[in-house]
Amino acid sequence: MVKQRPDGRRSPPAPAVGTASVLAPRMGSFAYHALCAAVFVFLVAPILVIIPLSFNAEPYFTFTEGMLRLDPDAYSLRWYREIIDNEAWTGSLVNSLVIGVSATVVATVLGTLAALGLASPGVPARRVIMGILISPMVTPVIISAAGMFFFYSNLGLGQTHLGIILAHATLGVPFVVVTVTATLAAFDRNLTRAAASLGAGPWTTFRRVQLPLIAPGVISGALFAFAVSFDEVVVVLFMGGVEQRTIPRQMWSGIREQISPAILAVATFLIVFAALLLVAVAWLRRRAPG
Repeated sequence: MVKQRPDGRRSPPAPAVGTASVLAPRMGSFAYHALCAAVFVFLVAPILVIIPLSFNAEPYFTFTEGMLRLDPDAYSLRWYREIIDNEAWTGSLVNSLVIGVSATVVATVLGTLAALGLASPGVPARRVIMGILISPMVTPVIISAAGMFFFYSNLGLGQTHLGIILAHATLGVPFVVVTVTATLAAFDRNLTRAAASLGAGPWTTFRRVQLPLIAPGVISGALFAFAVSFDEVVVVLFMGGVEQRTIPRQMWSGIREQISPAILAVATFLIVFAALLLVAVAWLRRRAPG
């Protein structure tokens, strides 16, 4: 269509938009979303299968014919009731919570202090120290567990709650250091200088200025440290005794000694816990400065 200009002259017609140029972005977007969906199914589907299996009324690890027909009688809460009524499972849960919370507190305090120290430009060999601090993240857990076993056994902390707490804190510190260091990268250091110029001491500056701003990173690191401790089994196999049996250790024993769908019920609880943890971390990242 030819349009008339205000000056009376005719403007040239607009170039026609080809069908290929319109469909190409849509096809690219469709392929991208299809690939993301395929990756999601590949990663998550094997985990989600556990949830319906945990409601199996029969002591099997497979879907029965009644479950496939969606027969209500084929589903039951018997394995969840077994967890609640079994002292071994409840005791393992208490141990996991006590050890996990204690290790998280230790790891959060030490990791935050280390991150604050490494954030100072005057610290010598910062890269070397940072590499040493995060080395437990890349070292095979069985190697770390063997070393911790010999180290803490010589100190008389083998098969004790304190020894496992310290060992789990060692595994959790790198996650706190990484998250707090990332948060400190966006922190405005002029705020601490302003607080010092107004007469605030180091502790007051940290408590009232620095900590509130880096709190999302600290809490994210603490959540990761708790997840590492709550999910850890290799260290407990090396260092734990009967009194220090945790949920992962109990699941390991259940698989070896007596295969029971109660393990699937516990795994369902852990899946829900992991999902809530990821939601909390995502929320904290949105609140982090920068």
